[in-house]
Amino acid sequence: MKHRIVILGAGYAGAYVAGNLARRLSPADTEITVVNGEPDFIQRLRLHQLAAGRQIRAPKLADVFAGTAIRLRLARVTAVDPERRVVALADDEGGGELGYDTLVYALGSHVADHGVPGVAEHAFDVTGRPSALRLRERLDSLGRRGDGGSVLVVGDGLTGIETATEFAESRPGLSVTLIAHGELGARLSPGARGHLRRACERLGITVLEHTTVETVEATRVLCADGTAVASDATVWTAGFEVNPIAAAGGLEVTENGRIVVDRTLRSLSHPEVYAVGDSVHAIGDNGLPLPMSCGSAGSTGRQATAAIVGRLTGRKVPHIKLVYTFNHISLGRRDGMLQAVDGEARAKPTYVGGRKAARIKAGILKMSLWATSHPTFCMPRRKHRLAAVPDGSPAKAPA
Repeated sequence: MKHRIVILGAGYAGAYVAGNLARRLSPADTEITVVNGEPDFIQRLRLHQLAAGRQIRAPKLADVFAGTAIRLRLARVTAVDPERRVVALADDEGGGELGYDTLVYALGSHVADHGVPGVAEHAFDVTGRPSALRLRERLDSLGRRGDGGSVLVVGDGLTGIETATEFAESRPGLSVTLIAHGELGARLSPGARGHLRRACERLGITVLEHTTVETVEATRVLCADGTAVASDATVWTAGFEVNPIAAAGGLEVTENGRIVVDRTLRSLSHPEVYAVGDSVHAIGDNGLPLPMSCGSAGSTGRQATAAIVGRLTGRKVPHIKLVYTFNHISLGRRDGMLQAVDGEARAKPTYVGGRKAARIKAGILKMSLWATSHPTFCMPRRKHRLAAVPDGSPAKAPA
């Protein structure tokens, strides 16, 4: 009987793990199934560009996985039962259950409203393709109105900065305001903060610092200091949270719902489950939790893949570097910043800014899409066979 590997989610982390497992494990021994709610691969790092009006490639997952022996199941995950080793699914045909021997949990994250009234009802976000397209339609309607309209971006993390600058550059008739909870770009180095301020000034972005939004309404937001800021479209980028499915299923999670794992990304409570990407609470080599980011998706995906292959084939499980060294920030299409961080996740004094940084960021995005679109690149002639015991199940491999 084949060893059943089920991967929940086909974002950057999930698609990477699926392709590399298919590249390294023999289909004679393993059956790999990817479960995803959408038929396309979504470039989440570029959803703010999609909302601004750019055409962003979204390859069909069926085409991505063609010829790899990976099975694609288009369905929404509704529950995980790690005791029975099944996941519950919902689709147009009613769903059902899917069993597994090894589970890779890569369901990612979505926007967090932090309990602020009105966010769910009135705010837009760029954490999913449908929501980004809704925002795009709203911006198009504002453009047709004649006066350009106004957009308010709440949150000055990387997503907020990239969204505000992309909108201001792509839609010059739009009035863009960026709300920062503290100092603009507080996590950046002094030089990078100065570069960011100059970029906002060049693009005509109004920045409101040390401002906390307490309520979002249809045409304005209300702030803690009593002020009201008018807005034709409020974009909420003030944080992300994970799906509660892992916690509801009994997996050990942190207070914010991320799965607690060992150094090899294996669940502490259920060792047949691995977690990658935004869903995992992984401790990096600096002793700090890895942030939710594309970089973390890559390193956690590599570690989980190596651990699964090692354990199933009876080989030693290597430790892949779990490091976070740079923030890559787009400031529109022709400007950007690369901010290096130290071992304590603090910004280093030096940074790279301008067109060079923008080209590097564009190259990273292009490389990420190419790698996902070619999941079994350099397919080896000989794949690893599973270490098996007489009943056909994987033998106990080194921990």
